[in-house]
Amino acid sequence: MKEEKDNTRLLRAEIRRLRKIIDEITPPLDVMLKQRGFTIYKKEPSGDLLIPDQKFASVFRSKLKKYSFRLFLRDVIQHQNSFDLDQVTRFATKQVAAGYLDSLLASGIVEPYHGRFRLVKRPLKSFGETLEWYVAGLIREDFQTEAVWGVKFKRPKIGGDYDVIAKLDSSLLYMEIKSSPPRQIFDRGITAFLDRVEELSPEISIYFMDTELRMKDKIVPMFEEELLRRYKKQVPVTRIVKELFHINKKIFIINAKGGISSNINTVFTFLWHKKFEID
Repeated sequence: MKEEKDNTRLLRAEIRRLRKIIDEITPPLDVMLKQRGFTIYKKEPSGDLLIPDQKFASVFRSKLKKYSFRLFLRDVIQHQNSFDLDQVTRFATKQVAAGYLDSLLASGIVEPYHGRFRLVKRPLKSFGETLEWYVAGLIREDFQTEAVWGVKFKRPKIGGDYDVIAKLDSSLLYMEIKSSPPRQIFDRGITAFLDRVEELSPEISIYFMDTELRMKDKIVPMFEEELLRRYKKQVPVTRIVKELFHINKKIFIINAKGGISSNINTVFTFLWHKKFEID
């Protein structure tokens, strides 16, 4: 068992080393985008960003790996002007939520307020920007690659932000990040995502929902309906494993169950281990 762990650690170190070499001999992300006719106008806004000072950032990122902590933060944002512990314990035990609250107090994100608590930075519209910031950082750290979030391009044909854009070896990755549950996702959101995919034409596109609910129940059928509307024929949305799906090995639909990094890694593994086929 120890030998297997050592071998895995060595393999990951070698992958990081090779990725660094590839990164040095391939164009940087902004150049790759310019070669496709895109110039970044704005990126990484801070208006709705809920993060602590730098000295607490590492611990905060570590806690964000936990789905229950991300749900806890959503509740804190929902009740940002004044809340007590009971209002933020929907998705965790009271003991766990109390620990989360203590960490927010210690890092200066939350402050006491008339026997209750409130966010120091207010108002915040949603958890969306913070989740984009986290996923972009996760991609940089876990996959040793360049990534930016909250991207706006000059004179785009399609409106809206590109949530996360990354350089993966010599390929371009685009990720749509959804912090809302499936019940708050509508057809127009799927349409807008596919519009941006067509505009940017990345090698890899990932539609990520920060939920542990099934994607097959609502999100996959919505994609199937939109693909039929666009292309006038059935386009298969195929399961890779569990609640991870692909469309023609170019577009991927994933959730958070099992871990965000692990699910992104499953997509990359699926991509790089395609069966050899002869036309």
